[in-house]
Amino acid sequence: MVHSIQASSLADILERVLDKGIVIAGDITISLVEVELLNIKLRLLVASVDKAMQMGINWWQSDPYLSSHAHQLGEENRLLRERLDRLEAKVEAAP
Repeated sequence: MVHSIQASSLADILERVLDKGIVIAGDITISLVEVELLNIKLRLLVASVDKAMQMGINWWQSDPYLSSHAHQLGEENRLLRERLDRLEAKVEAAP
């Protein structure tokens, strides 16, 4: 009985966290003789995809490793750059 109650509690907590979102932030600074050598800023957001999109976070949509659409945009960008290079070459060659 204890396990089923704990599992439902854990599921409820997870559902709330994903629905509302939670942010964990921390900074690590390493200094020597009051000279900052290293500064690391850590930010962690745990939320559902729907909640993240409501907050304006959608980096996974443009990440080429996570989205096929990003690959299409990269290819389109490459073609446009080649076209621009050809046009600029023609303008420079014109009298």
